Amino acid sequence: MNRTILLVDDDMFQLKLFERLLSSNGYNCKIAASVDEAEKILQTETPDLIISDYEMPEKDGFDFRRGLLKEDGHKDIPFLFLTSVTDHYVIQQGLDLKAIDYIVKNTPASHVLSKIDNLLQAVREHYGRFLSNLKITTEKLNIRNVARNAPNLKSFEINYLSQSFQNQPGSDFIDFISIGDQFTFIILGEIMEKKTGGCILSYSLLSYIRATIRLSVNNGDLSLMNILSKLNNLVYEDEILNNIFSTLSIVLLDDKSGKASYAGAGDMPLLKFNASKSVIESINSNGLLLGFSERDSFTEIKIEMNEGDELYLISDGMTDFEVEDYVKSDIQQLKEKILDLKVNKENAEAVIGRLFKDHIAGLDDCSIIILSKR
Repeated sequence: MNRTILLVDDDMFQLKLFERLLSSNGYNCKIAASVDEAEKILQTETPDLIISDYEMPEKDGFDFRRGLLKEDGHKDIPFLFLTSVTDHYVIQQGLDLKAIDYIVKNTPASHVLSKIDNLLQAVREHYGRFLSNLKITTEKLNIRNVARNAPNLKSFEINYLSQSFQNQPGSDFIDFISIGDQFTFIILGEIMEKKTGGCILSYSLLSYIRATIRLSVNNGDLSLMNILSKLNNLVYEDEILNNIFSTLSIVLLDDKSGKASYAGAGDMPLLKFNASKSVIESINSNGLLLGFSERDSFTEIKIEMNEGDELYLISDGMTDFEVEDYVKSDIQQLKEKILDLKVNKENAEAVIGRLFKDHIAGLDDCSIIILSKR
């Protein structure tokens, strides 16, 4: 994957020169001729590296760097100063602002590339060690955001798989909460924060979900609509989760009656394979993202399940398809692929295997739960 570098310099000739050098060596460049332009780009982009001149009118590179250090989303982006002088006092000012290094403008191109390549390689290695340590720690503490096993039920078979992006700790989460031998809550959700923070936040959200369900059940309330409303209020009041977009799908299975019900918050549609009609149907929830609004209305949908029918809970990564040199989200294409597999009498385990092997674009976490009616 190409690394993205944000270049900031009021000297357009110098800016284009650096852009051409880096682009021709495999980097994706974003350019800004002022701090204001750079800040606008950062509203929608998170580069892997920022290279900024320090001498600019109005706001200079030091002002830019000070502002970034105050923003949680940007303060950890590696930062290099670009300078035309070798004044040690000026250079020290930049290093005191936690810039990793500086580049003198007349530095030979090969040296510039080596410095950037080495820097990003060191960042990748550091991040890799962090991920490895995080994985070891969570395994030791038995902290998981994807359940180790699914419960065995009489009326339903449960198959699932979650594949995180580039094998990093993922922000999708899956859980199964059994209440006695009759009811099982099926949970699939996603924290829309694609870096490691999403994984950590998913642990917090899962703890809220488990507690809310168990407290509701203890009070004799199995209503998915009420459970989501209570959970939404908790997330809205949480000063951290409140600022993160998160989705949730919940299905409640009644193993004695063979019935199912569903509610969702900002989630992908629940898909249903109707075995008698050989069609894939979409069942849409009406809830907004969790915590988006203090008071949100959620609905609970009763689902008729007959032998051979299947329900599919999916995260949005399941709808990403590679088309030539770009990725598009297309739930209709996913429905068609599932239907083709079911028409060919593939079971749930085979459907999951084929979906993950054949089409997943691999640019996001991908998760699916299949609930098959026995």
